[in-house]
Amino acid sequence: MNFQNAITTCLKKKYANFSGRASRSEFWYFWLLNFSVYAILLILSNKVPAANVAIGLFVALCVFFLATLIPFIAVTARRLHDVNKSGWFQIIPLPFLLLAGVLLPKIPSALIGMGLYIYLIVLYCSEGGKKNNRFGKGINLKK
Repeated sequence: MNFQNAITTCLKKKYANFSGRASRSEFWYFWLLNFSVYAILLILSNKVPAANVAIGLFVALCVFFLATLIPFIAVTARRLHDVNKSGWFQIIPLPFLLLAGVLLPKIPSALIGMGLYIYLIVLYCSEGGKKNNRFGKGINLKK
């Protein structure tokens, strides 16, 4: 899947579709788009001398974030489905990061959360199953 197909799939065809499977290329191209737009808008908002333009760029950043939040969660769930994991795996680090320093100050819960994020990155980078699994048919990609 190329960049344009991945973005079209995530933003139009499967905007809020949490079922099925997503290839690595679909997930990482959409991630690249999000990261690039965030980086460009943040850099521009910090470099622009006029305050009203910087505020406008920050508002554009917030609108972009809200517009792509659901598709990003959906493509992440579909990516996890491709490696035969539940889409809920993407929130596993959250409790540890929320509890860091609040209820468990002596236990390095933030480190546990970061370790779980590393585990998720490994899952995102892993090759999906070529056979059918409980989330759908295998993804046949042209090489």
